[in-house]
Amino acid sequence: MSTENLPQSPEQPQRKPRVAVVFGGRSSEHGISVVTAGAVLSAIDRTKYDVLPIGITQDGRWALTADDPARMAIVDREQPSVEQIAESTEGGVVLPVDPSSREVVYTEPGSVPKALGEVDVVFPVLHGPYGEDGTLQGLLELSGVPYVGSGVLASAVGQDKDYMKRVFTSFGLKVGPYVVIRPREWEQDESAARKKIVDFAGEHGWPLFVKPARAGSSFGITKVDDLAGLDEAIAEAQRHDPKIIVEALLTGREIECGVLEFEDGPRASVPAEIPPVQSHAFYDFEAKYIDSADGIVPAPLTEEQTAEVRRLAVEAFEAASCEGLVRADFFLTDDGEFVINEINTMPGFTPISMYPRMWRETGVSYAELVDRLVQAALRRSTGLR
Repeated sequence: MSTENLPQSPEQPQRKPRVAVVFGGRSSEHGISVVTAGAVLSAIDRTKYDVLPIGITQDGRWALTADDPARMAIVDREQPSVEQIAESTEGGVVLPVDPSSREVVYTEPGSVPKALGEVDVVFPVLHGPYGEDGTLQGLLELSGVPYVGSGVLASAVGQDKDYMKRVFTSFGLKVGPYVVIRPREWEQDESAARKKIVDFAGEHGWPLFVKPARAGSSFGITKVDDLAGLDEAIAEAQRHDPKIIVEALLTGREIECGVLEFEDGPRASVPAEIPPVQSHAFYDFEAKYIDSADGIVPAPLTEEQTAEVRRLAVEAFEAASCEGLVRADFFLTDDGEFVINEINTMPGFTPISMYPRMWRETGVSYAELVDRLVQAALRRSTGLR
């Protein structure tokens, strides 16, 4: 039977993919996450995607927020917060827990829950624990919602400097000397734990860098020049994480390289160099985000060195089973060897951050970078892969 003369149903307009940009969070990097979200919200193509900004407050509430990047910037050295842009002090956003539905719901005390529509992909720009460390990624896996960036394992490995270095070593990547003090060691015998660090200093020399094992943005890091400053440095690191890592000083140049997932696999950007910051003891939070220390892009390396660090950055990406994006940080030692310091599975996306600057120099604009990350997430399934 011919259907040629039957009335035709009008074509339904195709719905644009909906991207939930999730930011803020409970870690000490809350403010930087808000700044990153502002940059992403400014860059994402609104003709191609619908956008839903969701902020997580410092006490863990998921809030519907204003879509207002101008209010998500550092002003007078003060970081923004989700609380400042949340549309309600009580309302909460609830993600689906049933993989058969991607409907997001907004609830307020005493009110009927309001459906906000389906979410096709989450762009989580949280930094640090409770967001970048696999916890949010696990929630999204349970919900069946695709998301930008690495999965549960890679996110957890990328957050924990101890296990990150163990993974890199097992894949043949060179790391610098370090020692780890776990919470139980410190609780059971502070003297023995402190002696472990002192013995490490005796072997590798001062200064040392005392760090939280699972924090980023250089929070809680202290350069310790001698025994007198050790206890204060330990206390500062433990303020961010009960597990601490102590690293020996590596002399050389700080080199960074971005990795981005393309359709045919991960590729590395041109590298950047972080020059010594004269006004700071090292490349700390203030230097990165407040005083805008200038990185050199591209790094002044030989052709062979550039090729080598790009190769190593992709190797680190693959070793940790990363997806989407990574910034890999290296030291180029005085004897010409690249030593990997760490990776960031959700590096800073602020306007002055090195990751987008390196890709811009490589030929990928900020807007294209955001688009590629969303498209890569939409291509992937959740679950085991």
